[in-house]
Amino acid sequence: MFRKILIANRGEIACRIIATARRLGIRTVAVHSTADARAAHVAMADEAVAIGQPAPADSYLRADRIIEAALKTGAEAIHPGYGFLSENPDFVTAVEAAGLTFIGPSAEAIRAMGLKDAAKALMEQAGVPVVPGYHGADQDDAHLEGAAEAIGWPVLIKAVAGGGGKGMRAVARPADFAAALASARSEARAAFGNEAVLIEKLIERPRHLELQIFGDGTDAVHLYERDCSLQRRHQKVIEEAPAPGMTPEMRAAMGEAAVRAARAIGYRGAGTVEFIVDASDGLRPDRFWFMEMNTRLQVEHPVTEAVTGLDLVEWQLRIAAGEGLPLTQDRIPLTGHAFEARLYAEDVPAGFLPATGTLAHLEFPETVRD
Repeated sequence: MFRKILIANRGEIACRIIATARRLGIRTVAVHSTADARAAHVAMADEAVAIGQPAPADSYLRADRIIEAALKTGAEAIHPGYGFLSENPDFVTAVEAAGLTFIGPSAEAIRAMGLKDAAKALMEQAGVPVVPGYHGADQDDAHLEGAAEAIGWPVLIKAVAGGGGKGMRAVARPADFAAALASARSEARAAFGNEAVLIEKLIERPRHLELQIFGDGTDAVHLYERDCSLQRRHQKVIEEAPAPGMTPEMRAAMGEAAVRAARAIGYRGAGTVEFIVDASDGLRPDRFWFMEMNTRLQVEHPVTEAVTGLDLVEWQLRIAAGEGLPLTQDRIPLTGHAFEARLYAEDVPAGFLPATGTLAHLEFPETVRD
């Protein structure tokens, strides 16, 4: 096991990682911008290194400064948390080139899942069910519209480099396709620097289920599902585990598909395989399809921890240190029910748009345990 790790992040996830590291006897190094010098993660860590000015581009996104801080303090490994550099394959390569361990998947695995079209093609080859659609390289307007006609209306236009609903447009009829395509491309170009799109069949009564997976580079297991169907503007609002209405047959089929996806890319560490489900006739094993894979620990991981009783950060650390998977599939428990909610500040009269202002009062309910 590592003696010292550096956490290339801030806020709640940095504190979360420090808590597990401390329990395992691992010393921690925090990094911070000048604005975060007195932040909670800085106070919790055994050591702290300033890496730049308040803007993330001048601090938390500076891979060179983060790696320099790790080497300077004698850290053996870097945990990226989520966001920032967590899914940047070039950062992984730089970390390993410096003789350090990246606590997460390989650069190759991150690249394989980085673009939605390439990921879907790879999953098709691995025998993972994929939403019917066009994931090809020909981005000519007429060709894309022809693909939409062949798939059948309604369809969904999605940016291949997208996330968080950016570069996504639903189209119900041919007359609306050209305008929706132009709008999706414009948003994708601004958000990701990549205007390429794919076309998929729109599932009209969908549920969004994701499976927490872990791999050790050779084998993989799943830690059951989270239901994240309740969303606003394609952003998750409620995460729930286990999924309501889940059957043993559906869980087994989705679990097998998620593990197959992880094995196909030699996945190491924590990841999430996301599926779209046609819920028009309940949860059926023949009506779910691969959407994407998040090659990191997610914000929602505490939901899985609550129903399995497992520390997912500890699993990350053990696997990165060269240990195998802590449990086989048949030994992973599932007990109870858990929810996680995203708290929003919104302007209700303006259609629930995000809003800013002064928070005057906040009261959380007391924790209730059986």
